[in-house]
Amino acid sequence: MASGGALTLAFPSCNWSWMGWFALAPLFLVMEERPFASGYAAGLAFFAGSLYWLNIVMTTYGGLHPFFSMVAWLMLAAYLALYFGAATFLACRWRRTLHVPWWLSLPVLWIAGEYLRAHLLTGFPWVSIGYSQQNFLTMIQTADLFGVYGIGFLLVLVNAALAWLLRSFRERRRFACGPLVLALLLVMLNAGYGFFRLRQPLDERSRQLNVALVQGNVEQGLKWDPEFKAETITRYRKLSQKAAAAGADLIVWPESATPFYFGSHEPLTGAVLDVPVLCDLPLIFGAPSYEVGAHDQVRYFNSVFLASAQGEILGRSDKIHLVPFGEYNPLLWLLPSLGKLVHGLGDFSPGIAKPLLLGKTRIGTLICFEAVFPELARHWVRKEGCDLLVNVTNDAWFGRSAAPFQHIAMTTFRAVENRVWIARAANTGISALIAPSGRIGAATGLFEETIAHGQVGLGGTRTLYNRWGDVGPQLCVAATLLLAGLAMRRNRRQRTEPLRYHNNLGRRF
Repeated sequence: MASGGALTLAFPSCNWSWMGWFALAPLFLVMEERPFASGYAAGLAFFAGSLYWLNIVMTTYGGLHPFFSMVAWLMLAAYLALYFGAATFLACRWRRTLHVPWWLSLPVLWIAGEYLRAHLLTGFPWVSIGYSQQNFLTMIQTADLFGVYGIGFLLVLVNAALAWLLRSFRERRRFACGPLVLALLLVMLNAGYGFFRLRQPLDERSRQLNVALVQGNVEQGLKWDPEFKAETITRYRKLSQKAAAAGADLIVWPESATPFYFGSHEPLTGAVLDVPVLCDLPLIFGAPSYEVGAHDQVRYFNSVFLASAQGEILGRSDKIHLVPFGEYNPLLWLLPSLGKLVHGLGDFSPGIAKPLLLGKTRIGTLICFEAVFPELARHWVRKEGCDLLVNVTNDAWFGRSAAPFQHIAMTTFRAVENRVWIARAANTGISALIAPSGRIGAATGLFEETIAHGQVGLGGTRTLYNRWGDVGPQLCVAATLLLAGLAMRRNRRQRTEPLRYHNNLGRRF
């Protein structure tokens, strides 16, 4: 459990990134005594410590009783800890059955587990180990080669090699320096690549845009209050006028900035469209929307709209990766009485994500939770040819916890992986402009009513990761399945050999 607690310190808001290189070594040093239990205990401590803020979401804003909130939080941590336990168990098992040293198998198993965690049961890639290095700009530049999983692989390899060396010292065997030498060589190559890339003009583009991010700081308890809707729009209008006066070319409001279903039946829709006309600037804003289909069936979406300086809607893009239990109930078929853990609007449906076209500029949208999924940002840049990514979010749910800092840390990797600028507008913070190098500029504080603005470059850069995606972790999954098959075959052969021996002995006599 000490390893799990130490690993938590490597993430925001503590931000001791260096802990990521050592935190798991104590676990790997003792795991052979209790292969699954030790890994599971470390995972439980890590995820419970990293995701403590879920209790704020569920109790303060979801109205859930603290007891049930604790149960739900611990159940999620218990599920996520299975990936830690499975990695340590299989690494120890394969050392005995296949004679594969665990310093070699652990990085493969760990990254395979993280990749599966990001996709199974709708996916939850929050606080993957590579994100611990977000504060160490030099070390995260290889994300444009191998993504966040490549950095995670290196971290686990260093921890495993260090533990392997310490174990050989404890058992008074010949020092096993080879794995650590290999790991340190890869660390130096990683750092060397980072120094080299940071010396290049990664953030410069021939086309520029002055983007203003409007942080309305609307308290979550008031956000959906019908009597506060007009005040919300008034607040955003005043801040937008300040942004226009500061020389902005584009104004961005956060997720669900308009606390109503945007459309012709809402009286305040006109007030929203008056803002870009008043400022004489295009406006991107988040708003819930709806569509009426066949048989009068209504579907609701978490959307982002682009309005022209003339007050015309130029485009809409919907959220496609929804937050389970936050935006919809994935167990509605099993537990129809179970509602969402946070309240505001009805259940959303995944919609259609389309680039927002601002003249010749193509803008891709990452709505809140979507920023933690590498494949979504990669799709916008590679498949849709987007010049700029806009991340709109409402992190008011998290309060003054570590979650807003964790969220922007993960978003930073999307900029590095695709070498593209990201404009991030958050209701209560942290709003910021994230450069392709991972540098964060014009960042706001939490719970401030303010604007942030600055120049962003337009156009993404082709990267190895953007071209090949998550081939690395997929190979780790394939290798895990292959080794699991070999181990099962070896175990089956060992069980049948004694029986074959006794049968042959019986025939002889």
